[in-house]
Amino acid sequence: MSDDLVFYTNPQSRGRIARWMLEETGADYRAEVVDYATRMKGAEYLAINPMGKVPAIVHHGKVVTEGAAICAYLADAFPQAGLAPRPEERADYYRWLFFAAGPVEQALTNNSVEFDPSPEQSRRFGYGNYATTVDVLEHAVSAHPYIAGDRFTAADVYVGSAVGWGTLFGTLPKRDAFLAYFERLSGREAFKRAAEKDDALMPQPA
Repeated sequence: MSDDLVFYTNPQSRGRIARWMLEETGADYRAEVVDYATRMKGAEYLAINPMGKVPAIVHHGKVVTEGAAICAYLADAFPQAGLAPRPEERADYYRWLFFAAGPVEQALTNNSVEFDPSPEQSRRFGYGNYATTVDVLEHAVSAHPYIAGDRFTAADVYVGSAVGWGTLFGTLPKRDAFLAYFERLSGREAFKRAAEKDDALMPQPA
């Protein structure tokens, strides 16, 4: 494994997004599992990500954190994989990648802890309210076979992860458009490889 690209993760985390993206690039990387109990808040890892969160990557000595940023960075760093947007795809690529990282993430998280902003409060939230965000996301994944058009890109890794996790764990409703979109993505060989590697790292029942 190469030390040029080091991936810090935990199989029970958003690290699964970055793992999928790494597998899509075909890049050689070394994975380090960061446990929640000790290492994630330890000084060594906090020097990489002061937030004490995973995932993070270190590529040629440069640190990248945040799932959407990692996806976008790796698409540019490994152009041979064809995951970065073409000129005609850029508008939808960036729009929906950051919509998923911002409004969708906020809406799903708040809804999962039963926080529903009042109409007055919703004006102060970037996502407005949960129902609107879900409807907009449904429209986005229905517009084309993939989020930026007719071709799979790095934005599908991030948006697809949000949809896949959301429908699996109940933070998104199981609407036909969500299920059909994620079914297309989960059939990819890179997705299967990533899931197999992460599943192998999951704690085993006693």
